[in-house]
Amino acid sequence: MKYVKLGNSDLQVSRLCVGCMSFGDPASKMHAWTLNPEQSEAIVKRALDLGINFFDTANTYSAGTSEEYLARALKKHVARDKVIIGTKVFFNEGRLSKDAILREIDGSLKRLGTDYVDLYIIHRFDQGTPIEETMETLDSLVKAGKVRALGASAMYGYQFHNMQLAAERNGWTKFVSMQNHYNLIYREDERDLIPVCHQYNVALTPYSPLAAGRLSRVDWHAGTIRSRTDTTAVAKYDSTKDRDYDVVLRVYELAEKYGVTMTQIALAWHYAKGVASPIVGITKTKYLDDAAGALDVELSKDDVEYLEELYAPHHVVGAI
Repeated sequence: MKYVKLGNSDLQVSRLCVGCMSFGDPASKMHAWTLNPEQSEAIVKRALDLGINFFDTANTYSAGTSEEYLARALKKHVARDKVIIGTKVFFNEGRLSKDAILREIDGSLKRLGTDYVDLYIIHRFDQGTPIEETMETLDSLVKAGKVRALGASAMYGYQFHNMQLAAERNGWTKFVSMQNHYNLIYREDERDLIPVCHQYNVALTPYSPLAAGRLSRVDWHAGTIRSRTDTTAVAKYDSTKDRDYDVVLRVYELAEKYGVTMTQIALAWHYAKGVASPIVGITKTKYLDDAAGALDVELSKDDVEYLEELYAPHHVVGAI
């Protein structure tokens, strides 16, 4: 495994992050394909064996049971100070208001069984709360020792810039990472959000790097429970299948050329683009082994250009 410093923080994270949205009780009715505690533990244990130390979850994933399952598995297999835990706040009552953030961090800490979170991420931009209220409250969590560093997720570039600027002007803690929607068939953030991240030395930790599996296989849909029931992924990708599938075929061509998997080509493209740690949602340990193999694949400039050549503009998906 390889590691990288997360932006301007002192967090050293693995170049691959395990997305824990796949952990949790399906009775929460968030997703039908989530893993039970034992299955979740198997993923966490294999990740640790591979040297992965970075795990991403959220307060609302499967009604908090994702955090609980992750905590249970980590406690059993690794010391707390050897892993980087990220969790999120936004899709809750009060969004990013002061009261909401203070309430939700305590709930997450309890479910995670820890007295601090390494990376606390705002899940979206809150149109209804003053930026200064949000940033000052987040800064207070860092000063209180409940949070080591701050991250943000899917939003417009100007929104992210304004939040960083508010922190800068007031001497508050700035964001060190951006968890944005980014992959070979969705690259809209290259227009403004990613340049703003570069401006502030903010590390990229994209979600959906494989476009919910569509970049990991020749068949657009698989026969899995997730493929059959993940309506969010359908909404994000299926309406543009006709123009995006040619990009998928190019991933397949390069995988065949280099004798590697499509997953490894798709993730190697992220590394070629300067991504720090793509977040992969894993439901089987073999998929984790496959993803980790991407670290051994190095794409040439010509390879990157070939993969990107057929990209067509998309409607923005993720930012609010």
